[in-house]
Parts: sequence; C-alpha cells; structure tokens
Amino acid sequence: MESVERWIGHSRMTDPGEHAAAVADLPPEVAALNNIIQGVLIHSAWLSAYGIDEVRLDPAARTTLPVAKRLEQIFTSDACALDVKRSPARRSVGTCRDFALLLCSFLRSKGVPSRLRCGFAAYFDDGWEDHWLCEYWDRRTHGWRLSDPQIDEVLKAKCRITFDPTDVPRGSFMTAGQAWMDCRAGLADPDRFGQGETTGLWFVKVNVLRDHYVLNNRETSRWDTWRAATEALRVVDNHDASLLDNIASCPEQPLIEISPDWLA
Repeated sequence: MESVERWIGHSRMTDPGEHAAAVADLPPEVAALNNIIQGVLIHSAWLSAYGIDEVRLDPAARTTLPVAKRLEQIFTSDACALDVKRSPARRSVGTCRDFALLLCSFLRSKGVPSRLRCGFAAYFDDGWEDHWLCEYWDRRTHGWRLSDPQIDEVLKAKCRITFDPTDVPRGSFMTAGQAWMDCRAGLADPDRFGQGETTGLWFVKVNVLRDHYVLNNRETSRWDTWRAATEALRVVDNHDASLLDNIASCPEQPLIEISPDWLA
C-alpha cells in the first residue's frame, strides 16, 4: 500500500512560494478552503453565470498557472487577505484545474495529503464532462475523498447539484482510467465523454495520460495542447489501446513519457 504522506510535499505547481505565510493563516477545513477559493477565482466558462461579459475573457485564462504565480496575480488585483471574498469581476479567471490546484496547495500546506485527479464529471450536463478535482486523504476514515472547490451556490443552483462538494460521490466523478476501462469493456459509450464537441475514446485517452502525469506530480503536460490535434490525429490505434489499458489500470505507476503525436 502506498504511503499517503508522499502527497504532502509540494510540487513545482502547488508550491505557494513567497505567499506561504498567507496560506498558513487560512483555516484547515476543506469546506472553508473551498469557500475561500471561490472568493478569489472564477471559471472562464461560467463568467455569464456571475454577470460577467464573456468578451472580456483573456484566451490565456485557459493556461494553468503555478500556485505562486496565481496568488501573485490575485494579490496584485486586490491586496486583501485571501479569506476576503472578491466580487466576481475582481476574481482571477481560470479553469477547473486552477480551482483544484489551489485547494491541493492549501491542503498540502496544512499537512493534508492531497493530489489532483483528471477525469470526467456527470453533474454539468447529461454526459461526462472533462473535469479536474482535488483528492485528499481523510485521516478519520483512512480513505481518499474528492472535493470540487469550483462548486459554489451559483453552480449548485445552475446545475442542480445536491451533494456536498467536499465529498463528491464516486458515481458523479469518474477518473480517466476508470472511464477508459469502462469504455473498452463496453460498459460505457465513449461518445458521452469529452469537452464540448470533442468527445470519444481519443479524448478519454488524453485524460488517461493527463491523470497518469498528475499522479507523478506533473500537473501540466504537452497533452494539455490537445486542441492543436487535427481530426486525422484524433484516433486510437492498437498500440495506443494496449499501452492505455496498462496505464488506466494503474495510473500511479512510474511515469511513462509519451509525446503527443501532433507535436512529434
């Protein structure tokens, strides 16, 4: 059995750097940290839900920033303490991975084993949407729990979410490896997994690799540039399938470096 304590140490992406003291002042409870994160971040795809004009969106908002740089951006915009809730217009714009990364950083700083997971959520629409969460170790139950710090009262109402975001049910979020294995076994339809118009087994493959990378403390990789792949490259061949079967069944194995075909 793995030592969960290895998930306390910071990676390059989760290290708060010079803002460690500001993070140290935060409460340790997951629910409180979720709430704080919701007061400093806003998701690029949900701006209109908060009354923000989407034409203001900077394309760079999709770029996942290291926590130290994200916190610098937050404090540059508003020097108040992190637990002071900013108005939506004054929040830093990011994606679900930025929400998960901040929570992971805060929890690691509190000595709580935490890591990101890449997979698919069932609570945004009628399919399985590409999504990132924070997985943290519950010392009371000796098990991993999922937290989605993106889910505030606005999104709860919009998406009719009734579960506790600090303990996302496993039936509502599927890791990429599980999605791959279910699709391969004929238990799930690959076309129900993806992001927007991009769906299918190829996209599941992308997330299997991203989840494998993050479980080796690589929260970002060249696989994040999947939008650059042409339709001709969005395929899964027999070699891919065999390799992905192995990675999906054991995503925490030592990192297997795989170059995206469209960058090779």
